[in-house]
Amino acid sequence: MLTYPDSVRFLYALGNEIKTAKLGLDRIREVLAALGDPQDSFRSVHVAGTNGKGSTCAMIEAGLRTAGVRTGLFTSPHLIEPTERIVIDGMPVSRLQFEQAFDAVHKVAGEPHPTYFETVTAMGFWLFREMGIETAVVETGLGGRLDATNVLNPALTVITPIDFDHEIYLGNTIEAIAGEKAGILKPGVPAIFARQRLEAQAVLGARAAELQIPVKRTSDFEVRDLYITARGSEFSGLRCPLAGEHQLENAIAAALALESLGVSPTGIENAVWPGRLERISPNPDIILDGAHNPAGARALARYLERFYAGRKIWLIYGAMRDKAVDEIAGILFPLAADLVLTAPDNARALRPEALREMAGRGFSAPDIAAAVQEVRKHAGEDDVVVITGSLFLIGEARALSYNRHSWPFSGAWSS
Repeated sequence: MLTYPDSVRFLYALGNEIKTAKLGLDRIREVLAALGDPQDSFRSVHVAGTNGKGSTCAMIEAGLRTAGVRTGLFTSPHLIEPTERIVIDGMPVSRLQFEQAFDAVHKVAGEPHPTYFETVTAMGFWLFREMGIETAVVETGLGGRLDATNVLNPALTVITPIDFDHEIYLGNTIEAIAGEKAGILKPGVPAIFARQRLEAQAVLGARAAELQIPVKRTSDFEVRDLYITARGSEFSGLRCPLAGEHQLENAIAAALALESLGVSPTGIENAVWPGRLERISPNPDIILDGAHNPAGARALARYLERFYAGRKIWLIYGAMRDKAVDEIAGILFPLAADLVLTAPDNARALRPEALREMAGRGFSAPDIAAAVQEVRKHAGEDDVVVITGSLFLIGEARALSYNRHSWPFSGAWSS
């Protein structure tokens, strides 16, 4: 059996999970059949969408766990360790459990080997069965119709807001993207739909009618006594611990999902979803947010304008070449008094010099460690430092912040 480091190296050697994606369900079905179809051993909630699906999954899982349900949570990508993708009862699986799951899947994989994402999906479902979970909350990786997770026979499906992202795989219109996301819908299986663009709403509605699906919509939810702060929100007797007014929509979707599953929605207050408007340090406030597409950038901009107006904002930004960087930069860069342009440690990363040329201002730094050191030299205690862009960069920033010897903002501001 390969060790945890060796199994992770093997997975990474399969190549980038999006770039090398071979969409289709045949391979994952063959692997799962060889494992005894573990995905049929537990109840599941299947969640698709462009933005907010991870947050929604986290809140649904927290609600179920709070109600005493033994839960599994499968999400992607991870920020620091791939074990984060497979969570049981609120805790990422151990390295030993990850090793065991990889070994089980690898033994039946055959040739050509399943992709990175297919392998980890099968690992997650195998572990959920072996650990005796009762309900799994599963996030799609890419799209929905041909996503490896779409082998589930769920008790409930949820579709969060649909916007532009991964157009090369999903299509370059909202209608085409919505059609791919609608692929998780199953005949007669209840669904929760978040508020959508009109084009997406029409596609989802038509597909739901065709499959005779009972649908609950967040737009029908009565929001009472709404109170939003920089750290979360309260509404209709519920508390959402995730920051950003856009999380209200995700929290309503999670609440409707929990009610459909016969569980009180109050447990969403126990949700944790790192790297999304996550404040990791005060004085200065340091915020991590994986705004890697235009919709995410707009949500981050609204948050900063609402809660940090009048304060100097330092923006540390790094992105992948295949993202809508021009549009994202147009949304976020004007909000920043100073920019530090950097790059995550990834072959697909856009060079900091190219970002600086695009911005026409700011500092460039080769990596996140150099970027935070640059900010440390110039920023004041009352400033706001926002690290955003690629989730790879967010993961590197979180890992760096755990290392007191490398993180310059630990302890007192004055050296």
